[in-house]
Amino acid sequence: MPHICIVPRVEGPGGVTSFRLKFENGLRARGVDVTYDLSEPADAVLVLAGTRRLLSLWRARRRGVRIVQRLDGINWVHRVRWAGLRYTMRAIYGNANLAFIRSRLADHVIYQSQFIEHWWRDWYRPITTPSSVILNGVDLTRYTPNGLHERPSSHYRLLVVEGSMAGAQNAGLTHAARLAAMLSKKFKIELTICGHIDERSKNMLRDQTAFRIRYMDTITREQIPWMMRSSHLLFSAEVNPPCPNSVIEALACGLPVIGFYTGSLPELVQSDAGRLVPYGADQWKLQEPDIPMLAEVAAEVLQNQSQFRKAARERAELALGVGKMVEEYLKVLLG
Repeated sequence: MPHICIVPRVEGPGGVTSFRLKFENGLRARGVDVTYDLSEPADAVLVLAGTRRLLSLWRARRRGVRIVQRLDGINWVHRVRWAGLRYTMRAIYGNANLAFIRSRLADHVIYQSQFIEHWWRDWYRPITTPSSVILNGVDLTRYTPNGLHERPSSHYRLLVVEGSMAGAQNAGLTHAARLAAMLSKKFKIELTICGHIDERSKNMLRDQTAFRIRYMDTITREQIPWMMRSSHLLFSAEVNPPCPNSVIEALACGLPVIGFYTGSLPELVQSDAGRLVPYGADQWKLQEPDIPMLAEVAAEVLQNQSQFRKAARERAELALGVGKMVEEYLKVLLG
């Protein structure tokens, strides 16, 4: 039986934990054993971005264990706006840790999107280590348009699902609020926000009356399919998103996605699975985007729900199934 070590064993509501759980399930379904201890025998190690256990990782490599690094995007917001000392130090350390593993310890690097691959090569120079691009996947039997939902018939629900939109990361919240305000001139809109938001950011929207806003903080993984099916449109609010799970989950549930033509979104949202528009400014400086154009395509999607919902599911079935993802990872890990 093949053995694969996964480090670190991340827990919590974030996308890395979501990946770990579904990847482990896929491995075990294929007869592959999973461990989290770098000192135990293994055929390969999959590093989920970075780890503090660099010495143990180096020792595993010295024993001949294959090291594969799964890379996400680069921490960058702190370069544009002050995000606090703690956030900034964590971002700088995180980037250094990821870059060291990529250039010194990894035998192969898996980038979650072509955007991430180009980003790393641009900011941290190309390396000779072999690499692959493997998009994230989702369980298409669990994330499906079929199932319980509470999609409103009296108004449109605009959904935003992000891990955090607090502090320096609240640009997406501001963009979502502006979008909802413009749409409310033509439709009755409810903006539903799933993700961590600080009180200061909430206070910025406290006096608005153009649309209803609903905060759900962090929802459980079990609630996500229901929430996706209970909405009319997902706005991918992150600026330069590396490979957002929320977008893939939405498409699998038949929920159309709108956003800007930045990050990995052009790789995920294709055909009538949603609509993307040019950012209209310099997104790397967090300048104000073209919200009016975004509102135009959002209106198109809202008025043609059956067309876009069908295409969203078809896009997920074509390229974003978890089975395909696991098989591609195994080719890299075990050959």
